[in-house]
Amino acid sequence: MVEGSMTQGAGQGPEVERTATLRDFRVPAYMNEAGPYPTGAPPAESAPPLEEERPAPEEGYPDVYTPTQRDLPVIHRGDTVQVTVDPVAAQAPAGPGPLFVVGDVHGYLDQLVAALQEQGLVDAAGQWCAGTARLWFLGDFTDRGPDGIGVIDLVMRLSAEAAAAGGYCKALMGNHELLLLGAKRFGDTPVNSGAGTATFQAAWLLNGGQKSDMDRLQDHHLQWMARLDAMEEVDGYLLVHSDTTSYLDYGDSIEAVNDTVHDTLTRNDADECWDLFRKFTKRFSFRDEGGADAVRSLLGTYGGARIVHGHSPIPYLLGEVGSEDGDEAAGPVVEGPHVYAEGLAIAMDGGVTMAGKLLVQQLPLDV
Repeated sequence: MVEGSMTQGAGQGPEVERTATLRDFRVPAYMNEAGPYPTGAPPAESAPPLEEERPAPEEGYPDVYTPTQRDLPVIHRGDTVQVTVDPVAAQAPAGPGPLFVVGDVHGYLDQLVAALQEQGLVDAAGQWCAGTARLWFLGDFTDRGPDGIGVIDLVMRLSAEAAAAGGYCKALMGNHELLLLGAKRFGDTPVNSGAGTATFQAAWLLNGGQKSDMDRLQDHHLQWMARLDAMEEVDGYLLVHSDTTSYLDYGDSIEAVNDTVHDTLTRNDADECWDLFRKFTKRFSFRDEGGADAVRSLLGTYGGARIVHGHSPIPYLLGEVGSEDGDEAAGPVVEGPHVYAEGLAIAMDGGVTMAGKLLVQQLPLDV
């Protein structure tokens, strides 16, 4: 933060002698030369006559009055007040601030605020205090936990505060954003799930949908979620929500994937939105044999040297607790991100919904 103000100390400096480096304010020298123009002749025959050729103005302001005839005095060199002009120190533009990523939050607002405070991103009042830092949320703000709408409100507010400070706070689309959008838009409308009929409403409730979130959901929340991108590449990291290769079905560039997702949501077709949700729900593509090759297929298409994702809780990736269809009982203690797939993948879902840890991590990792 810059201390003081732009006017601090103005007019308090010592009196200085007039030198060639001082700037004064006067009529340019050429105005007192024989011709009214620096280059001699006026540019056109219709140019106004010289001052001495004009008739003396009558009382009042005649039609041909111009301010130079009456209102502006002739300024001589000795009449000027001279001031020093302090040189402005040349400042090189600052580079981007540190990069942070946040795993799945799932409505655990208090844990999120505590984790952001621990990393020095927000202050005791929950306000952005990290200056030019860059913060990326990897999706899944709602469901399972107690205050999904509170989480969205916080992320939206931090986005504005960070931008005002020269940094940014951005977010990606998770499968639970797609699920909540679908439940709100389509409710009990049947969709073709690939295994019979299903509804967004039933799937939302089955996957931890909270009535309090639905009751508080407003249009600006829906618009914000629908505009989230699906992926981004930052500092050599390919950021996505899900550990799946399904992104390849939606385009061969980051821009194409994001455009396809936005277009799908804009068309508002229940079956299309369900298919998008279903593919974003897939997981474990990077975990087992061939996982590193799956990561390389994404990196080779979209760029980046490593992939960073949420979605699959780290205890599941370690094979120590449950599966994608298992319950969410307490798992092993998660201390930080999980690096796997020959070091190409970084998992950020610490399993906050299963008594794990809500992860906020600065990149690169200290490993």
